[in-house]
Amino acid sequence: MKLKYLLATSVVGLTAAAGAAPAYAQSTGSVDFDEENVLVVTGTRTTDVAGVEIPDSPKAKVQIGSELIQRQAPGQTINDTLNLVPGVSFQNDDPFGSLGGTFSIRGFSSDRISQTFDGVPLNDSGNYALYTNQMLDPEIIEYATVSLGSTDVDSPTAAAAGGTINIRSKTPDEEFGVMTSLTYGNIIARGNPGDRPMYRGFVKVETGNLTSGGLRAYVTASRTENDSVFSNYGGVDKQQYNAKIFQPLGDNGDFIAVAGHYNQNRNNFNGSPAFFGGAPGYSIQDPEDRFYELYDGTPCTVVIGTTGVQDGYNSCGQPFERRYNPSNTGNIRGTSRFTITDALTLTVDPSFQYVKANGGGTSIGFEGLSADGFTGGAYLTDPRNPQRATRPTQYYYFGGVDLNNDGDTLDYVTISSPSQTQTRRYGLITNLIYDISDTQRVRLAYTFDRARHRQTGTAGALLTNAEPVDVFAINNPLLDANGVAPQKRNRKSFATLHQVSAEYRGEFGDLVATLGLRAPFFSRDLDQYCVTTDGTGNVNCINGDAAIAAYVAANPGTVAPTSADYKYDKLLPNVGLTYNFTPAFSVFASYAMNLSVPGTDALYGSIFTGVAPIAETSDSFDAGLRFQSGTVQAQLSGWFNQYQNRLRESYDEVTQTSTYVNLGKVNKYGVDGSIAWQPIRALSIYAWGSYLVSDIKNDVIAGTSCDPDDVADGFCYDQGGFGYFTTAGMREAGAPEYTVGARAQGNLGPVEIGFQVKRTGERWLNDVNTVSLPAYTTADADVRVNLGYFDEDLDKAYFQVNVTNLFDELYVGGTRGYDIATTGDYVNIGPPRAITASLIWGF
Repeated sequence: MKLKYLLATSVVGLTAAAGAAPAYAQSTGSVDFDEENVLVVTGTRTTDVAGVEIPDSPKAKVQIGSELIQRQAPGQTINDTLNLVPGVSFQNDDPFGSLGGTFSIRGFSSDRISQTFDGVPLNDSGNYALYTNQMLDPEIIEYATVSLGSTDVDSPTAAAAGGTINIRSKTPDEEFGVMTSLTYGNIIARGNPGDRPMYRGFVKVETGNLTSGGLRAYVTASRTENDSVFSNYGGVDKQQYNAKIFQPLGDNGDFIAVAGHYNQNRNNFNGSPAFFGGAPGYSIQDPEDRFYELYDGTPCTVVIGTTGVQDGYNSCGQPFERRYNPSNTGNIRGTSRFTITDALTLTVDPSFQYVKANGGGTSIGFEGLSADGFTGGAYLTDPRNPQRATRPTQYYYFGGVDLNNDGDTLDYVTISSPSQTQTRRYGLITNLIYDISDTQRVRLAYTFDRARHRQTGTAGALLTNAEPVDVFAINNPLLDANGVAPQKRNRKSFATLHQVSAEYRGEFGDLVATLGLRAPFFSRDLDQYCVTTDGTGNVNCINGDAAIAAYVAANPGTVAPTSADYKYDKLLPNVGLTYNFTPAFSVFASYAMNLSVPGTDALYGSIFTGVAPIAETSDSFDAGLRFQSGTVQAQLSGWFNQYQNRLRESYDEVTQTSTYVNLGKVNKYGVDGSIAWQPIRALSIYAWGSYLVSDIKNDVIAGTSCDPDDVADGFCYDQGGFGYFTTAGMREAGAPEYTVGARAQGNLGPVEIGFQVKRTGERWLNDVNTVSLPAYTTADADVRVNLGYFDEDLDKAYFQVNVTNLFDELYVGGTRGYDIATTGDYVNIGPPRAITASLIWGF
């Protein structure tokens, strides 16, 4: 049987079907509204160059196509590939894309960026976190579009002050086919990493047209396993399944599609022994320092109980790296387009998402009668850094429960205590689009998003080697003598969005204008079932109304279990202009107001403070030049973003409590640019860069007074009964000063070679700018051998080798979080050099 290509084989020479109009937005309505072939005068539509396309839009956007995505290591998260976009900075936690990372656009962190998948929001509905290890398999991503600093008018997001990423899955093929991909990888870094293999398999089955009406579908499955990148423990076991069915309705572009996605991760946290307090105090100095054994002596054994003796606990199972971070995530999503009249079109995109996930390590369970289900905490020393304190939760089991099965109820026992989250989320985006004329159109959109977010903290049992009996402790929690499971947190929230939006687009000769208005109405309904103890929402969970009342009476300032409702709404205008000087050369400008509603942690914290946090807003301005032809795609833009009411967590040294404080106004501005050039069919070159300025305008409150050490170090002062951090004029933590990179790809007969390099500038670890993370440079290489060169029956099969971090740069990757005035923190080491070899084959 003759093999058929199921993947394109070369970026160079890639062409699109005549008349096809690429889409750059997230929902079906936004895709349809933006398609230039509906209107008459919009400049010449071109194909991508070097796998990169600059959308003909008044907003600054960059699109990465499937062919360039698949040049990266198989299984790699799409967020790592988007490091090829100016203004984007991603620090991966592992070379293979299965452990997450740290992500930002123009200095905005991932919890202020909206990422969608076929219009379905991927950010956590509570804290807006983005879990980049749970992204769609790259083999079925048609394209990913980055909108720098703005969003579409029908976007279902509560947090998009910094921009959006829209991922679109492929449409099923019209011909039957099967595609397989087998990958082996390993760490090949300096410093004797040992054998740390990675295995991945992927298969896709296309049905082709099943009926004369074009009904078609595909199903996919993948499995990835790899050992821990740095430590002697843990790893990744990931599986993903996708399916999509597509039914065209006539020949005018109407269709109905239904798709399903399920992703299951079983992985440990990718830890690091690196405590960073500035370069002289960096604990990773040499390549061999990256690879280490856990401090608990893994493999190890927990304390074995002795009858009649009050047993204690040891460090077995306590390292950060032994924590599990399991997740089961899935969605069902629909997309559809219906032509009602020649001028009127309706699009409807419903969705449902489910999440079951947790993260966390171990705690101490006490078998005695200390309290009626009370869970509290105490500061204990971190064995890796005696100067740093941690706050583990201690569980008490009312009535006496023999947790370690030694025949008594006297002991302190190590138990599993992850923070559990379960989410059920329903969404709908619908657009009604009306063509006033060949050059004028309008749309009216309604967006609905509702998430039930249940967060609990029950504990589970450990085996003698400190492995959890079940990584989901909630499946079989430890109970006290009354049959109640003590918890470290217990809360429920509903996040609801109703949004009405409208947009106009018109062409006036060479001028294209867009006017839009979003009217989001957000509500956050919170139920806190524990006693709130500080302004960041930390709690003690106590069972029984009488016990709760006694605890609150004995601890003035704490807040008993309660409910709270918060509402946020705002009119968000956007304006865009594009002027085409020639079919290839244009200028553009846009303005958009964006909104980020406070996450649930800040809102739960406001139960303690009594002050509801203000929603963050940003005014985003872009202006630039764009050149588009069959051999060049280029864009240069300047931008300015004024950010209001920036929230940041702050710790009061005197009261030893945390709260969220308002940084006030932050101005960000900079320049982004990229150029993709294909001078001949056998060679393509792409270069990009960005420069960012971030300016905090105000000093930020540090609590009732400053820590004396902070005063001595010069970044805190006391005034008027409060302490203030000297943040005015400083740069926000985490935002790289610049990024610059390039990629080249060429053909040498059957061999295609790609090389890409990126330099990421200095980042600050804190907002007072006393500890900086050094700049670093990474490079990757990919080599593809097209097997059809040797046998025409294999004309679409190929063998591909990827090497990431080619020169094995030793650098600081992401951190566990940025702070206002931290003098040091644990950081993740950048992934070491790794290699993958893949065989892609289909029929």
